Amino acid sequence: MFRRFLAFFAFSLLPAFAQIVIIGRPPINIIRPWPIRADCRIESVDVRADIQDQAAKVRVSQVFRNPSSVPMEAQVLFPLPEGAAVSGLTLLVDGKELTGKVMGRDEARRIYEDIVRRRRDPALLEYLGRDLFQTSVFPVSPGGQSTVQLQYSQLLKKDSGLVAFRLPLGTTKHSAQPVEHLTVSVNIAAPAQIRTVYSPTHDVDIKRPDASRAAVKLSLKNVARADDFRLLYSTDSSPVGLNVISYKPEDNEDGYFALLATPDTRADHAVKLAKTVLFLCDRSGSMAGPKIAQVKSGLQYLLRQLDPADTFNIVSYDSEVEAFRPELQRANAASIDAAIAWVNGLEAGGGTNIDGALHTGLRMLTDSSRPNYLFFMTDGEPTVGERNEMQIAANAARENKVNARLFAFGVGFDVNARLLDRLARELRGASTYVKPNENIEAPVSAFYSKIAAPIMTAVAVDIHLDGGSVARAYPRQMPDLFRGDQLVLVGRYRQGGAAKIELAGEAAGKQVTYSYTANFAEGPADDTNAFVARLWATRRIGEIIDDLDLHGRNQELVDELVSLSQKYGILTPYTSFLTDDAVNLTSRAANNMFAVDSVATQMVTVTGQAGVEQRELKARFQNATTAQAAAPPPPVMAGRPGGVAAQPKMQQVGQKVFFKKAQVWQDSSVTAEQAAHAIHIVQFSQQYFDLAASHGGVMAQYLALDEPVLVNLGSQTYQIDPEK
Repeated sequence: MFRRFLAFFAFSLLPAFAQIVIIGRPPINIIRPWPIRADCRIESVDVRADIQDQAAKVRVSQVFRNPSSVPMEAQVLFPLPEGAAVSGLTLLVDGKELTGKVMGRDEARRIYEDIVRRRRDPALLEYLGRDLFQTSVFPVSPGGQSTVQLQYSQLLKKDSGLVAFRLPLGTTKHSAQPVEHLTVSVNIAAPAQIRTVYSPTHDVDIKRPDASRAAVKLSLKNVARADDFRLLYSTDSSPVGLNVISYKPEDNEDGYFALLATPDTRADHAVKLAKTVLFLCDRSGSMAGPKIAQVKSGLQYLLRQLDPADTFNIVSYDSEVEAFRPELQRANAASIDAAIAWVNGLEAGGGTNIDGALHTGLRMLTDSSRPNYLFFMTDGEPTVGERNEMQIAANAARENKVNARLFAFGVGFDVNARLLDRLARELRGASTYVKPNENIEAPVSAFYSKIAAPIMTAVAVDIHLDGGSVARAYPRQMPDLFRGDQLVLVGRYRQGGAAKIELAGEAAGKQVTYSYTANFAEGPADDTNAFVARLWATRRIGEIIDDLDLHGRNQELVDELVSLSQKYGILTPYTSFLTDDAVNLTSRAANNMFAVDSVATQMVTVTGQAGVEQRELKARFQNATTAQAAAPPPPVMAGRPGGVAAQPKMQQVGQKVFFKKAQVWQDSSVTAEQAAHAIHIVQFSQQYFDLAASHGGVMAQYLALDEPVLVNLGSQTYQIDPEK
């Protein structure tokens, strides 16, 4: 494969991309009787962006190595962002500034096509239609490395109140080896208060030094398969900032939206609510040893985090149920010290009376004017008292007179994971699972730090669209808003247009309502916001699995699960068969039956590692805030030298998902009839290049695969066949 001659790193700012492409080749005067490998390995990439309001200054530093035994000539290509005003472009190689020239798109196309033809690597096709900055050739010694730095500035666009930054990280198209280290640092400074800071693609670390500055960091290792990195931010001076992102794929299809609500992050401005926290602690015999020691340590930490205005109590249980105090206690120094001493005296033994513990604890909660939270920790199934999981959940819901939220922590693999999920759903909370030998203190303390400062409770969002209403909005049960947290609500709508949005809740003992206006996309545009549809599909899949888990078999839900998994490439344990070579993607009835059998055989497992992992995956779907890549990382093949990964059977390219069937990458949207009438085009023929050019980079990326492709482009289906 000629791809080994090419190394690549790409980055971009909206509205278009900007990339560094490094072309390497052995000098032509070196003659060997065998093919010369000149794998140009990217060792590290460091991106630093400083954004002042909407002006961005970007610096990319890329270190690459020539691992071959011969010198390599290298040339840097920089496809310019389409329609963007780039200024101050500086290119340094090993500290020396290189000269270059800008070529128009016609000449750039000739260069791209020439490289593709010579190397039989179609990856550059997606940059057709871009002007090109090209440098002179420079040498890289055998075994040597070079550092390429690019600096430039650009004005970012603002849409729906959000300023956008984008960075493609799909290195596998251009590099034979993964990037060892990739870091992205974005520093934002704005003239007003920064409210929303959101990445729809990656989990990032966000710090806010003050109200008008934010620092965002992303650190990845061995980057072989990654989504484009996107970052959105907004400014707002209201108590709760709100932004809406919408996307409508076609006129006759539903649209999708994501609503982002962020409360004031400044501690001196946010009114933190006094709360009640009740700790329910399992001390049954199975907790003996390290488990009970960890729970004690975790409880001690949590008790010390309570504020003086909070109230609390502790209920421990085995076969019997015992409370620290008969009633709730003020979180003063004396009561905290006494509670810690009581916790230290806990000993493990007896059965597990979960129903009794919930009954005792919930009856202590009588004040609905403040937030009420239950931390429920257990490592097993109910063995004493009521044992039917549905009845236990119904009893807890009946006793919950103050709309308390329950956060369950399952310790080890012996828990009834479905029971914990059922309790969390009935009491509007969440479930977290702690693996064997994992310290429970870490997840418990991390979760508590998130909910320690409630700002608004009983949150409700009402959206009035001029042309209709929204449907299937998730999360189904609205969470409380906490300082430093951000609500991400996704849903569907039929007809777009102007919208009025009301965000209501209780803050500082008062009912408050904030009003906003927004515009929902009325028709198809570009794919900038297409991630919203994938994010909605991820949440919807989580809800479908939850319904099947808690309420049993439902053929319509299983059919929808298969359809969404195939369309968006979101694999679940019940639809992973879609990647099998023998599975026909167009045989919906057969595939739906496969899924029914898979659900029936797997979901009955409620304990053990399989039971816990199924519920963990379900929760990740339900609570997703990012639109992840279609395919998971490919598994490592046992016995392969160096743990070489197996070839994936599914991948996402742009907004399409491809499954590999009979050595052909098949667009998941292609029907049997479309496949039968596909136009066949030979790869690297003139017709192939003309097709890519006619569709530009957006569509050409679907042709930029180095294997046969069956794909829908507009209203026509094409099959790209290899050269004979």
